[in-house]
Amino acid sequence: MGHGHHLHPVDAAGGDRRIAVAVAVNLGLTVAQVIGGVLSGSLALIADALHNFSDAISLIIGFAARRIARRPADQAMTFGYGRAEVVAALINYTTLIVVGVYLVFEAVLRLFDPQGVDGRMVVWIAGVALVVDAATALLTYSMSKTSVNIRAVFLHNVADALGSVAVIVAGTLILLYDWWFIDPAVTLLIAGYILWQAFAEIGGAIRILMLGCPTGLDAGAVARALSEVAGVQDVHHVHLWEMQEHLPALDAHVVIEAGRWTEADAIKARVKAAMASRFGIGHTALELECAGHACGDARLFGHA
Repeated sequence: MGHGHHLHPVDAAGGDRRIAVAVAVNLGLTVAQVIGGVLSGSLALIADALHNFSDAISLIIGFAARRIARRPADQAMTFGYGRAEVVAALINYTTLIVVGVYLVFEAVLRLFDPQGVDGRMVVWIAGVALVVDAATALLTYSMSKTSVNIRAVFLHNVADALGSVAVIVAGTLILLYDWWFIDPAVTLLIAGYILWQAFAEIGGAIRILMLGCPTGLDAGAVARALSEVAGVQDVHHVHLWEMQEHLPALDAHVVIEAGRWTEADAIKARVKAAMASRFGIGHTALELECAGHACGDARLFGHA
């Protein structure tokens, strides 16, 4: 597990280029949408532009985090810089939540104070935005499968693409039926989707930063597997976390059975092999204790 998800330099460079292109395109589109939204009077189009701008910012943050994360460990950061991508994901999900709440506020105000909207201009600009949003999502799709950072960026773009579809529908209904209320209504739908996606994904980034047990790992099963290794009498003070995404880590106190201290190194090697093969834990730090001097009344997980 672990190292299998790291990008090789060529792949990393290619990913950086895709993100750079996406940033430039999204910034240009944002300017066009804001101008179109002001001229047409469409709150939904301005909402889409605001979200699109947050896409561009998320791409910039994601790009910077990718570059920082590739730096090797040093004296200042002995675990390396890999968590920069998790921090970037948290920032981007938080931004999505702020944008979503703001759009709800603006849409509610517009419902009580309807404004005229140029449906034709809205449809044209939203159509261009849809093409750009879809292209940007495609640029980041493959990278989103293995990176919480790029997944946050990808969800920004998917939400924006769906927002463009909703704006096109709103503009069409305004053109055909003069349904002015549909503009703030669509804005509420866009905001609702943004908030739903952000709250669904932000927990994973928070879990990593809070040193939570990696998603998909059963801490109880790991502890039982530790205690079942030949030569192990007991385990306690077990900690499971992710050093960065896809790199689960373990530290624990392992009590060696009485009379087997001379086998301690071999037992430690068996424990590490079992953790790697069964649970994909590549980083394992063990404190070995002899049976006669083990910690008393120790907790299985964490420290007292």
